[in-house]
Amino acid sequence: MHGPRRKMKVAGTIMTVNIFLFIVLEVSRSGGQGKGGDSKLHVPSKRFWARLAPSTGFWNREQQKLDLLHNPVVTNTSAGVTSGGVLPFDLLPDWLNDTLGLEACEPDPRVAVQLKDYNQLPQRFKDFLSYLRCRSYPMVVDQPHICQDGPFLLLAIKSLMPHFDRRQAIRESWGRAGLLANRTVATVFLLGNATAGDHFPDLSAMLQYESAQHRDLLQWDYRDTFFNLTVKEVLFQHWVDTSCPQVSFIFKGDDDVFVNTPRILDFLKGLPPAKARDLFIGDVITHAGPHRDKRVKYYIPETMFVGMYPPYAGGGGYLYSGDLARRLHAVSHQVALYPIDDVYTGMCLRKLGLAPEKHKGFRTFDVEEKFRGNPCTYKGLMLVHPRTPQDMIKIWGWLNDPKLKCQ
Repeated sequence: MHGPRRKMKVAGTIMTVNIFLFIVLEVSRSGGQGKGGDSKLHVPSKRFWARLAPSTGFWNREQQKLDLLHNPVVTNTSAGVTSGGVLPFDLLPDWLNDTLGLEACEPDPRVAVQLKDYNQLPQRFKDFLSYLRCRSYPMVVDQPHICQDGPFLLLAIKSLMPHFDRRQAIRESWGRAGLLANRTVATVFLLGNATAGDHFPDLSAMLQYESAQHRDLLQWDYRDTFFNLTVKEVLFQHWVDTSCPQVSFIFKGDDDVFVNTPRILDFLKGLPPAKARDLFIGDVITHAGPHRDKRVKYYIPETMFVGMYPPYAGGGGYLYSGDLARRLHAVSHQVALYPIDDVYTGMCLRKLGLAPEKHKGFRTFDVEEKFRGNPCTYKGLMLVHPRTPQDMIKIWGWLNDPKLKCQ
């Protein structure tokens, strides 16, 4: 009888909250009507909240679970809440209980029966879905010195183990660490593991040499794939929160972009404090949804996700504040991992009640071909994508030429 009593108590609490909210809304609407006003209490004919039903998309159902478990209206009631503020299993709908008991990094064998087209999905989807709840991997290379002095700008570059030439070109051009325009700039490259299972050669000895030489690699022990870029995102968020909490601003991008670092510093210099706190700018994509064409790199089946994406900044590169980085880390635990990392970051921003701001200085889809060879094209931009290592060094040389004159 203990379980049913708890359920009745929760239902009673929620009903009381609904009635209270309705009365407040009615009083507000009437404006505290005085003489001659209609003070009649209107009782709603339908329930304020509809009964929770599972979504048709697997990711959406996982998000429904997190939304319920972090819902303050439910978890802050006095009925049957655990010490951690989470409802016990016997108070949740049955369909919400199906995966909550698994260890975080165990593959979930039940996923295969929760998606009707599971057997027809490409292997990358099966791998991602099986480890959807896994957010923690061992860190194998760290750089504790990077943030000892609290850098003004941290350049965090997503890279792969074999991309030695890209990383070196960045170090020799726009990612050069040190003092720039009287501001401290630090650079880190974010890596996972390039495994033999993905047909990579063994590059571990070369990576060890690179790490010893430059001391700017951050590496975690997870499989570095396109769908695991979201894992790289949450691991980096955790690293910032624990190892670089004093950073003022972060640029996060790919290793095939050119970044005009002096232009970014100039932009940040004149930023009002209120604007700086919630800063998140880039090449923003709005009114987008998942691709349903299996030939597209960003293909997502309907059995996995339904609905539209929130506004998000293209993953080629975006700029945001250290303050917001810490809030993104905190809220990320309330958002189910999604296999497209820039969309996932947009989801986390929406959870915070924020949206990325579009800035014309971010050109993740390049500039017109006729302007690409003109040095002055890059003078007012913050980012251009894509560029080869040779392009990066060439453009950096253009911008640092004292003879360059642009109108």
